[in-house]
Amino acid sequence: MTPDTQHSKAIEEQLDVFRRGAVDLIDERELGLRIERSITSGTPLRIKFGMDPSSADLHIGHSIPLMKLRDLQQQFGHTIVLIVGDATAMVGDPSGRNKLRPQLSREQVEQNLLTYTDQAAKILDMERTEVRRNSEWFDPMSFEDVLKLTARMTVAQMIERDTFQERMKAQEPIGIHEFLYPLMQGWDSVQVQADLEFGGTDQLFNLLVGRRLQEQSGQTPQICLTTPLINGLDGRKMSKSYGNAIGLTASARDMYFESMRIDDEVMASWFMLLTRIPQAEMDALLAGHPRAAKVRLASEVTAFYHGADAASEAGSAFDREVRDKQVPDDLPEKDWPGETDALPLANLLRDLGLTQSTSEARRVVGQGGVRLDGEVVRDPMQSIQRPAAPLLVQVGKRRFTRIKI
Repeated sequence: MTPDTQHSKAIEEQLDVFRRGAVDLIDERELGLRIERSITSGTPLRIKFGMDPSSADLHIGHSIPLMKLRDLQQQFGHTIVLIVGDATAMVGDPSGRNKLRPQLSREQVEQNLLTYTDQAAKILDMERTEVRRNSEWFDPMSFEDVLKLTARMTVAQMIERDTFQERMKAQEPIGIHEFLYPLMQGWDSVQVQADLEFGGTDQLFNLLVGRRLQEQSGQTPQICLTTPLINGLDGRKMSKSYGNAIGLTASARDMYFESMRIDDEVMASWFMLLTRIPQAEMDALLAGHPRAAKVRLASEVTAFYHGADAASEAGSAFDREVRDKQVPDDLPEKDWPGETDALPLANLLRDLGLTQSTSEARRVVGQGGVRLDGEVVRDPMQSIQRPAAPLLVQVGKRRFTRIKI
Protein backbone atom coordinates (compact mmCIF):
# COMPACT_ATOMS: atom_id res chain seq x y z
CA MET A 1 0.00 0.00 0.00
CA THR A 2 1.44 3.37 -1.05
CA PRO A 3 1.70 6.31 1.38
CA ASP A 4 -1.05 8.13 -0.55
CA THR A 5 -3.34 5.10 -0.26
CA GLN A 6 -2.65 4.81 3.47
CA HIS A 7 -3.37 8.52 3.86
CA SER A 8 -6.69 8.21 2.02
CA LYS A 9 -7.63 5.16 4.06
CA ALA A 10 -6.94 7.02 7.32
CA ILE A 11 -9.18 9.89 6.22
CA GLU A 12 -11.96 7.52 5.16
CA GLU A 13 -11.72 5.63 8.45
CA GLN A 14 -12.42 8.85 10.34
CA LEU A 15 -15.21 9.88 7.98
CA ASP A 16 -16.93 6.53 8.59
CA VAL A 17 -17.07 7.28 12.32
CA PHE A 18 -18.47 10.76 11.70
CA ARG A 19 -21.06 9.37 9.26
CA ARG A 20 -22.46 6.62 11.49
CA GLY A 21 -25.97 7.65 12.50
CA ALA A 22 -25.49 11.23 11.24
CA VAL A 23 -28.48 13.06 9.74
CA ASP A 24 -26.93 16.37 8.60
CA LEU A 25 -23.25 16.79 7.78
CA ILE A 26 -22.46 20.30 6.49
CA ASP A 27 -20.44 19.55 4.72
CA GLU A 28 -18.65 16.21 4.22
CA ARG A 29 -16.12 17.44 1.65
CA GLU A 30 -15.06 20.25 3.97
CA LEU A 31 -14.80 17.77 6.84
CA GLY A 32 -12.56 15.51 4.77
CA LEU A 33 -10.19 18.42 4.12
CA ARG A 34 -10.10 19.28 7.84
CA ILE A 35 -9.32 15.66 8.74
CA GLU A 36 -6.55 15.61 6.13
CA ARG A 37 -4.99 18.76 7.61
CA SER A 38 -5.34 17.33 11.10
CA ILE A 39 -3.52 14.13 10.12
CA THR A 40 -0.81 16.01 8.22
CA SER A 41 -0.14 18.58 10.95
CA GLY A 42 -0.74 16.30 13.93
CA THR A 43 -3.19 18.88 15.31
CA PRO A 44 -6.45 17.39 16.62
CA LEU A 45 -9.81 18.85 15.63
CA ARG A 46 -11.68 20.88 18.24
CA ILE A 47 -15.11 19.25 18.41
CA LYS A 48 -17.74 21.14 20.37
CA PHE A 49 -20.83 19.80 22.11
CA GLY A 50 -23.06 21.81 24.41
CA MET A 51 -25.27 20.61 27.24
CA ASP A 52 -27.66 22.94 29.03
CA PRO A 53 -28.31 21.91 32.64
CA SER A 54 -32.06 22.52 32.27
CA SER A 55 -32.84 19.42 34.38
CA ALA A 56 -30.91 17.37 36.91
CA ASP A 57 -30.48 14.21 34.85
CA LEU A 58 -29.40 13.04 31.43
CA HIS A 59 -30.98 10.08 29.64
CA ILE A 60 -29.62 7.63 27.11
CA GLY A 61 -30.93 9.80 24.27
CA HIS A 62 -28.33 12.36 25.34
CA SER A 63 -25.68 9.66 25.01
CA ILE A 64 -25.98 9.51 21.20
CA PRO A 65 -23.66 12.46 20.46
CA LEU A 66 -21.60 11.72 23.57
CA MET A 67 -20.83 8.20 22.33
CA LYS A 68 -19.77 9.55 18.94
CA LEU A 69 -17.57 12.10 20.70
CA ARG A 70 -16.07 9.25 22.72
CA ASP A 71 -15.22 7.36 19.53
CA LEU A 72 -13.48 10.40 18.07
CA GLN A 73 -11.67 11.09 21.32
CA GLN A 74 -10.42 7.55 21.90
CA GLN A 75 -9.76 6.39 18.34
CA PHE A 76 -8.31 9.55 16.78
CA GLY A 77 -7.30 11.81 19.67
CA HIS A 78 -9.50 14.76 18.75
CA THR A 79 -10.15 17.40 21.41
CA ILE A 80 -13.68 17.34 22.81
CA VAL A 81 -14.86 20.74 24.02
CA LEU A 82 -17.84 20.21 26.32
CA ILE A 83 -19.77 23.43 26.79
CA VAL A 84 -21.79 23.42 30.00
CA GLY A 85 -24.41 26.03 29.22
CA ASP A 86 -24.95 27.64 32.60
CA ALA A 87 -25.72 30.96 30.86
CA THR A 88 -27.79 29.60 27.94
CA ALA A 89 -29.83 27.40 30.32
CA MET A 90 -31.26 30.54 31.91
CA VAL A 91 -32.58 31.61 28.49
CA GLY A 92 -33.88 28.19 27.46
CA ASP A 93 -33.45 26.64 24.03
CA PRO A 94 -36.68 26.98 22.00
CA SER A 95 -35.67 24.00 19.80
CA GLY A 96 -38.59 21.64 19.36
CA ARG A 97 -40.75 23.72 21.69
CA ASN A 98 -44.18 24.96 20.67
CA LYS A 99 -44.55 27.17 23.72
CA LEU A 100 -42.49 29.61 25.72
CA ARG A 101 -39.99 27.72 27.87
CA PRO A 102 -39.87 28.86 31.52
CA GLN A 103 -36.62 30.61 32.38
CA LEU A 104 -34.41 29.05 35.07
CA SER A 105 -32.71 30.93 37.86
CA ARG A 106 -28.94 30.73 38.33
CA GLU A 107 -29.61 28.76 41.53
CA GLN A 108 -31.66 26.15 39.64
CA VAL A 109 -28.98 25.88 36.98
CA GLU A 110 -26.23 25.43 39.58
CA GLN A 111 -28.23 22.69 41.28
CA ASN A 112 -28.64 20.82 38.00
CA LEU A 113 -24.95 21.27 37.23
CA LEU A 114 -23.92 19.20 40.26
CA THR A 115 -24.38 15.89 38.46
CA TYR A 116 -23.94 16.86 34.80
CA THR A 117 -20.23 16.33 34.36
CA ASP A 118 -20.39 13.16 36.49
CA GLN A 119 -23.00 11.77 34.11
CA ALA A 120 -21.02 12.81 31.03
CA ALA A 121 -18.01 11.05 32.57
CA LYS A 122 -19.85 7.73 32.19
CA ILE A 123 -19.10 8.10 28.48
CA LEU A 124 -16.27 10.60 27.92
CA ASP A 125 -12.75 10.56 29.30
CA MET A 126 -13.04 13.78 31.28
CA GLU A 127 -9.28 14.06 31.79
CA ARG A 128 -8.98 14.50 28.02
CA THR A 129 -12.09 16.69 27.70
CA GLU A 130 -12.02 20.48 27.76
CA VAL A 131 -14.97 21.56 29.92
CA ARG A 132 -16.07 25.18 29.61
CA ARG A 133 -18.96 27.07 31.20
CA ASN A 134 -20.32 29.66 28.82
CA SER A 135 -20.90 32.07 31.71
CA GLU A 136 -17.12 32.49 31.37
CA TRP A 137 -17.68 34.88 28.45
CA PHE A 138 -21.32 35.87 28.87
CA ASP A 139 -21.24 37.08 32.48
CA PRO A 140 -18.60 39.78 31.81
CA MET A 141 -20.53 41.17 28.82
CA SER A 142 -21.93 44.69 29.13
CA PHE A 143 -25.29 45.74 27.72
CA GLU A 144 -23.40 47.32 24.84
CA ASP A 145 -21.73 43.96 24.14
CA VAL A 146 -25.14 42.26 24.07
CA LEU A 147 -26.44 44.84 21.61
CA LYS A 148 -23.44 44.24 19.35
CA LEU A 149 -24.15 40.50 19.45
CA THR A 150 -27.83 40.97 18.56
CA ALA A 151 -26.82 43.17 15.61
CA ARG A 152 -25.17 40.16 13.98
CA MET A 153 -28.54 38.74 12.86
CA THR A 154 -31.77 40.24 11.59
CA VAL A 155 -35.27 39.40 12.79
CA ALA A 156 -36.03 38.05 9.29
CA GLN A 157 -33.10 35.64 9.56
CA MET A 158 -34.16 34.56 13.05
CA ILE A 159 -37.77 33.77 12.18
CA GLU A 160 -36.61 31.48 9.39
CA ARG A 161 -36.34 28.93 12.18
CA ASP A 162 -39.12 26.37 11.72
CA THR A 163 -40.16 26.31 15.38
CA PHE A 164 -40.67 30.08 15.36
CA GLN A 165 -42.65 29.79 12.12
CA GLU A 166 -44.92 27.15 13.64
CA ARG A 167 -45.53 29.17 16.77
CA MET A 168 -46.30 32.32 14.79
CA LYS A 169 -48.86 30.41 12.70
CA ALA A 170 -50.41 29.03 15.89
CA GLN A 171 -50.36 32.53 17.42
CA GLU A 172 -48.20 31.23 20.28
CA PRO A 173 -46.11 33.86 22.08
CA ILE A 174 -42.38 34.13 21.33
CA GLY A 175 -40.23 35.90 23.89
CA ILE A 176 -37.58 38.36 22.67
CA HIS A 177 -35.08 36.55 24.90
CA GLU A 178 -35.62 33.37 22.83
CA PHE A 179 -33.97 35.12 19.86
CA LEU A 180 -30.84 35.36 21.99
CA TYR A 181 -30.40 31.61 22.37
CA PRO A 182 -29.14 30.80 18.84
CA LEU A 183 -26.81 33.80 19.03
CA MET A 184 -25.45 32.65 22.38
CA GLN A 185 -24.87 29.09 21.20
CA GLY A 186 -23.22 30.39 18.04
CA TRP A 187 -21.03 32.75 20.07
CA ASP A 188 -19.85 29.74 22.10
CA SER A 189 -18.34 28.39 18.87
CA VAL A 190 -16.48 31.65 18.30
CA GLN A 191 -15.13 31.66 21.85
CA VAL A 192 -13.77 28.09 21.73
CA GLN A 193 -12.80 28.23 18.02
CA ALA A 194 -14.69 25.04 17.20
CA ASP A 195 -13.80 23.07 14.08
CA LEU A 196 -16.99 21.06 14.28
CA GLU A 197 -20.14 21.10 16.42
CA PHE A 198 -22.46 18.22 17.27
CA GLY A 199 -26.15 18.54 18.05
CA GLY A 200 -29.51 16.85 17.68
CA THR A 201 -31.54 17.40 14.53
CA ASP A 202 -33.50 20.09 16.38
CA GLN A 203 -30.22 22.02 16.79
CA LEU A 204 -29.33 22.51 13.12
CA PHE A 205 -30.43 26.16 13.03
CA ASN A 206 -28.28 26.97 16.07
CA LEU A 207 -25.28 25.14 14.61
CA LEU A 208 -25.57 27.12 11.38
CA VAL A 209 -25.68 30.36 13.36
CA GLY A 210 -22.33 29.31 14.79
CA ARG A 211 -20.93 29.03 11.25
CA ARG A 212 -22.21 32.52 10.44
CA LEU A 213 -20.77 34.13 13.57
CA GLN A 214 -17.40 32.43 13.12
CA GLU A 215 -17.19 33.67 9.54
CA GLN A 216 -18.07 37.22 10.68
CA SER A 217 -15.29 36.93 13.28
CA GLY A 218 -12.67 35.89 10.75
CA GLN A 219 -12.62 32.22 11.79
CA THR A 220 -13.04 29.21 9.52
CA PRO A 221 -16.75 28.23 9.86
CA GLN A 222 -17.38 25.07 11.83
CA ILE A 223 -18.65 21.83 10.33
CA CYS A 224 -22.19 21.03 11.52
CA LEU A 225 -23.16 17.44 12.33
CA THR A 226 -26.55 16.42 13.68
CA THR A 227 -27.64 13.12 15.17
CA PRO A 228 -31.25 11.93 15.40
CA LEU A 229 -33.48 12.04 18.45
CA ILE A 230 -34.60 8.56 19.50
CA ASN A 231 -38.06 7.48 20.54
CA GLY A 232 -38.66 6.62 24.16
CA LEU A 233 -40.57 3.78 25.77
CA ASP A 234 -43.98 5.02 24.59
CA GLY A 235 -43.05 5.76 20.97
CA ARG A 236 -42.72 9.53 21.47
CA LYS A 237 -39.43 11.44 21.47
CA MET A 238 -37.44 10.39 24.53
CA SER A 239 -37.85 13.01 27.22
CA LYS A 240 -37.79 13.16 31.00
CA SER A 241 -40.91 15.31 30.88
CA TYR A 242 -42.78 12.54 29.05
CA GLY A 243 -41.70 9.93 31.59
CA ASN A 244 -40.51 7.67 28.75
CA ALA A 245 -36.75 7.95 29.22
CA ILE A 246 -34.02 5.67 30.58
CA GLY A 247 -31.66 7.69 32.76
CA LEU A 248 -27.89 7.47 32.44
CA THR A 249 -27.82 6.82 36.19
CA ALA A 250 -30.45 4.05 36.06
CA SER A 251 -29.50 0.76 37.69
CA ALA A 252 -28.43 -2.17 35.51
CA ARG A 253 -31.73 -3.87 36.29
CA ASP A 254 -33.87 -0.87 35.31
CA MET A 255 -31.80 -0.17 32.20
CA TYR A 256 -32.16 -3.76 30.99
CA PHE A 257 -35.85 -4.13 31.87
CA GLU A 258 -36.80 -0.81 30.30
CA SER A 259 -34.82 -1.54 27.13
CA MET A 260 -36.82 -4.75 26.73
CA ARG A 261 -40.02 -2.66 26.65
CA ILE A 262 -39.28 -0.74 23.44
CA ASP A 263 -41.26 -1.31 20.26
CA ASP A 264 -39.70 -3.66 17.72
CA GLU A 265 -39.83 -0.88 15.12
CA VAL A 266 -37.28 1.29 16.94
CA MET A 267 -34.67 -1.43 17.49
CA ALA A 268 -32.78 -0.59 14.30
CA SER A 269 -32.20 3.01 15.34
CA TRP A 270 -31.30 2.01 18.91
CA PHE A 271 -28.75 -0.52 17.61
CA MET A 272 -27.23 2.08 15.29
CA LEU A 273 -27.11 4.95 17.78
CA LEU A 274 -26.69 3.35 21.20
CA THR A 275 -24.34 0.45 20.41
CA ARG A 276 -21.21 -0.07 18.36
CA ILE A 277 -22.23 -3.38 16.81
CA PRO A 278 -21.04 -3.57 13.16
CA GLN A 279 -23.66 -3.02 10.46
CA ALA A 280 -23.58 -6.61 9.14
CA GLU A 281 -24.14 -8.03 12.61
CA MET A 282 -27.01 -5.58 13.23
CA ASP A 283 -28.66 -6.61 9.98
CA ALA A 284 -28.41 -10.29 10.91
CA LEU A 285 -29.92 -9.67 14.37
CA LEU A 286 -32.80 -7.62 12.99
CA ALA A 287 -33.50 -10.27 10.35
CA GLY A 288 -33.87 -12.92 13.06
CA HIS A 289 -36.33 -13.33 15.92
CA PRO A 290 -37.30 -9.93 17.43
CA ARG A 291 -36.93 -11.13 21.03
CA ALA A 292 -33.40 -12.38 20.44
CA ALA A 293 -32.50 -9.02 18.87
CA LYS A 294 -34.03 -7.14 21.79
CA VAL A 295 -32.15 -9.27 24.32
CA ARG A 296 -28.88 -8.46 22.55
CA LEU A 297 -29.79 -4.76 22.42
CA ALA A 298 -30.69 -4.59 26.12
CA SER A 299 -27.48 -6.44 26.98
CA GLU A 300 -25.32 -4.09 24.91
CA VAL A 301 -26.90 -0.93 26.34
CA THR A 302 -26.70 -2.16 29.94
CA ALA A 303 -23.15 -3.53 29.61
CA PHE A 304 -21.87 -0.20 28.28
CA TYR A 305 -22.77 1.53 31.54
CA HIS A 306 -22.58 -1.28 34.09
CA GLY A 307 -20.35 -3.99 32.63
CA ALA A 308 -21.03 -7.42 31.13
CA ASP A 309 -21.56 -9.20 34.48
CA ALA A 310 -24.24 -6.75 35.65
CA ALA A 311 -25.96 -6.95 32.24
CA SER A 312 -25.96 -10.75 32.45
CA GLU A 313 -27.44 -10.68 35.94
CA ALA A 314 -30.13 -8.24 34.81
CA GLY A 315 -30.93 -10.49 31.85
CA SER A 316 -31.29 -13.52 34.14
CA ALA A 317 -33.56 -11.53 36.45
CA PHE A 318 -35.69 -10.47 33.48
CA ASP A 319 -36.06 -14.08 32.37
CA ARG A 320 -37.13 -15.19 35.86
CA GLU A 321 -39.51 -12.35 36.56
CA VAL A 322 -41.02 -11.66 33.16
CA ARG A 323 -40.41 -14.57 30.86
CA ASP A 324 -40.76 -17.22 33.57
CA LYS A 325 -43.04 -15.07 35.74
CA GLN A 326 -41.15 -15.76 38.95
CA VAL A 327 -40.89 -13.52 41.98
CA PRO A 328 -37.52 -11.67 42.16
CA ASP A 329 -34.78 -12.96 44.42
CA ASP A 330 -34.27 -9.52 45.95
CA LEU A 331 -37.96 -9.00 46.72
CA PRO A 332 -38.30 -5.75 48.70
CA GLU A 333 -40.17 -5.92 51.99
CA LYS A 334 -42.07 -3.00 53.49
CA ASP A 335 -44.08 -2.24 56.59
CA TRP A 336 -47.79 -1.58 56.43
CA PRO A 337 -48.11 2.10 55.44
CA GLY A 338 -49.97 4.52 57.68
CA GLU A 339 -51.73 4.15 61.01
CA THR A 340 -55.07 2.66 59.98
CA ASP A 341 -55.72 -1.09 59.84
CA ALA A 342 -57.38 -0.93 56.41
CA LEU A 343 -56.78 0.97 53.17
CA PRO A 344 -58.48 1.06 49.77
CA LEU A 345 -56.35 -0.93 47.33
CA ALA A 346 -55.55 2.15 45.20
CA ASN A 347 -54.29 4.05 48.24
CA LEU A 348 -52.25 1.05 49.41
CA LEU A 349 -50.48 0.77 46.05
CA ARG A 350 -49.65 4.47 46.07
CA ASP A 351 -48.42 4.44 49.68
CA LEU A 352 -46.20 1.43 48.97
CA GLY A 353 -44.63 3.30 46.07
CA LEU A 354 -45.85 0.74 43.53
CA THR A 355 -47.74 3.45 41.63
CA GLN A 356 -47.14 7.17 41.48
CA SER A 357 -50.75 8.09 42.23
CA THR A 358 -54.13 6.63 43.10
CA SER A 359 -55.34 7.42 39.58
CA GLU A 360 -52.52 5.29 38.12
CA ALA A 361 -53.39 2.58 40.64
CA ARG A 362 -57.07 2.59 39.59
CA ARG A 363 -56.06 2.31 35.96
CA VAL A 364 -53.68 -0.62 36.55
CA VAL A 365 -56.19 -2.42 38.75
CA GLY A 366 -58.90 -1.96 36.10
CA GLN A 367 -56.57 -3.54 33.54
CA GLY A 368 -56.12 -6.62 35.71
CA GLY A 369 -52.50 -5.77 36.43
CA VAL A 370 -52.55 -6.11 40.23
CA ARG A 371 -52.21 -9.34 42.18
CA LEU A 372 -52.33 -10.01 45.92
CA ASP A 373 -50.58 -13.28 46.75
CA GLY A 374 -50.91 -14.24 43.10
CA GLU A 375 -54.64 -13.52 42.78
CA VAL A 376 -55.86 -10.78 40.43
CA VAL A 377 -57.82 -8.03 42.20
CA ARG A 378 -60.09 -5.85 40.04
CA ASP A 379 -61.72 -3.41 42.47
CA PRO A 380 -59.46 -0.41 43.19
CA MET A 381 -61.62 0.57 46.16
CA GLN A 382 -61.55 -2.88 47.79
CA SER A 383 -60.60 -2.49 51.43
CA ILE A 384 -57.34 -4.27 52.18
CA GLN A 385 -56.80 -5.20 55.84
CA ARG A 386 -53.47 -5.01 57.59
CA PRO A 387 -52.20 -8.58 56.94
CA ALA A 388 -51.73 -11.16 59.69
CA ALA A 389 -49.19 -12.93 57.46
CA PRO A 390 -46.75 -11.54 54.86
CA LEU A 391 -48.66 -10.34 51.80
CA LEU A 392 -47.16 -10.35 48.31
CA VAL A 393 -48.27 -7.37 46.22
CA GLN A 394 -47.53 -7.34 42.47
CA VAL A 395 -48.19 -4.51 40.01
CA GLY A 396 -47.65 -5.39 36.36
CA LYS A 397 -44.81 -7.74 35.49
CA ARG A 398 -41.96 -6.04 37.34
CA ARG A 399 -43.11 -4.30 40.50
CA PHE A 400 -43.21 -6.43 43.63
CA THR A 401 -43.37 -5.77 47.36
CA ARG A 402 -43.99 -8.05 50.31
CA ILE A 403 -45.78 -6.41 53.22
CA LYS A 404 -44.23 -7.51 56.48
CA ILE A 405 -46.31 -8.44 59.53
